[in-house]
Amino acid sequence: MKVMSVFGTRPEAVKMAPLVKALERDKDIQSVLCVTAQHREMLDQVLELFGLAPDHDLDIMQPNQTIGMITSRVLDGMEKVIKAEAPDMILVHGDTTTSFAAALAGYYSMCRIGHVEAGLRTFDKYSPYPEEMNRMLTGRLADLHFAPTERNRANLLREGVADSSISVTGNTVIDALLEVAGKPYEFAEAPLSGIDFESKRVITVTCHRRENLGANMGEIFGAIRDIAERFGDVEVVYPVHMNPMVRAAADSILGGAERIHLIAPLAYQPFVRLMSKSFLIITDSGGMQEEAPSLGKPVLVVRKETERPEAIEAGTVKLAGVRRGEIAGIAAGLLTDRAAYDRMARAVNPYGDGQASVRIIEALKAFWAAQGGS
Repeated sequence: MKVMSVFGTRPEAVKMAPLVKALERDKDIQSVLCVTAQHREMLDQVLELFGLAPDHDLDIMQPNQTIGMITSRVLDGMEKVIKAEAPDMILVHGDTTTSFAAALAGYYSMCRIGHVEAGLRTFDKYSPYPEEMNRMLTGRLADLHFAPTERNRANLLREGVADSSISVTGNTVIDALLEVAGKPYEFAEAPLSGIDFESKRVITVTCHRRENLGANMGEIFGAIRDIAERFGDVEVVYPVHMNPMVRAAADSILGGAERIHLIAPLAYQPFVRLMSKSFLIITDSGGMQEEAPSLGKPVLVVRKETERPEAIEAGTVKLAGVRRGEIAGIAAGLLTDRAAYDRMARAVNPYGDGQASVRIIEALKAFWAAQGGS
C-alpha cells in the first residue's frame, strides 16, 4: 500500500512526524512524504529534529502570501506529484490550507484521502479563520477519518459521515510530544539561559490567530502586562510569531516591560522544554491545548471558543476569552490559589496516550484489506 503524507506548516509537521516515521518502519507500507513548505524555516526545523527527508518539496512559500496564493500553488504542485507517485492513499492533517488544497487535489485525481485529526469543530466558519472551513471541507473529501476523541467522532456522525470510516485514535501530537520531551535539552542562549525557572513562575505565551489581530490582541497583551506588573515572581516568555502585525503589536504593548521577554520563534525541541519548565501557558494555539496538559501545565485559551472542548471538560484548560480584565483575573486566580492550580495541573489529558500513530496504521491496513488490497 503506497501512502503519501502531505503537510506544510510546523504544527502539521510535528503532529505528522511520528506517523510518518511509523509508516516508514512498516514493511507492508510504501511511505512517500510530500511537503508544501507553507512555512519554510519552521518546517525545516521539525524535519531535521525528527530525521525526515521529503521525497517531494513544493517549496511554495512566498513573502506576503495570501490564502488564495497558497491554495492555488498547492493544487498545482500536488497535481504533478500525485500523477508521478499514484498513491493508494493521501494523508493530510487537521485544518491548514495545505491540508484542504492537498485533499482537493487528491479528490480531483480520484485518490483516496485519509484525514488525521478529523472532526474538531467550533461551528463558526470564521473562527478560527480559515481553519474551521479548511477542516470541514477536508472532511467532506476524506474517505477515512482519524478522530482524536469520541466527541470528534460524534461531530462527524452528525454530519452524515459513515461510522465505518471513522477511527478514534487519540492525537498524534502526544506521540510527538512524549518523544521529544524524553530527549535531554538545556537552553544555551539568553534570555532563556538566564531565567531562574526554580524561583520564578514562568508564563509561556503564544498569540497569533487571525481573528485575534487588532483590538483583541491589544486586550490580550494588556492583560499579560498587567499580570507581570502585579506578580513580581512572574517572568513572561513570548516567542513572537513572524507575522508583522503580531510583532508590531507585541513590541508596542509588551516591548521593554520588566520581566517580559519577547524572543524569536523557537524550534520544537526548545519549545517543548520551555513548556515543561513553565508554570502556566497562555495561548490561542490549538496544539498547545493538547500538549501542555501532558506536561502538567494549566492552559488559559485566549479565544472566544475552542474546537477542543474536551480539555475544558477534563479541567486541563480554561477558556479565558479576549478581554483584558477577564484574562488577567483568571490568571491571577491560578497564581494565588494553589488548590485551583493543582486541580488543573493534575487533570488527565483527554487527547491520548502516545499510541495514535499505531492505531492509524492499524486502521489503514484494515481499510486496505477490506478493499482487497487495491
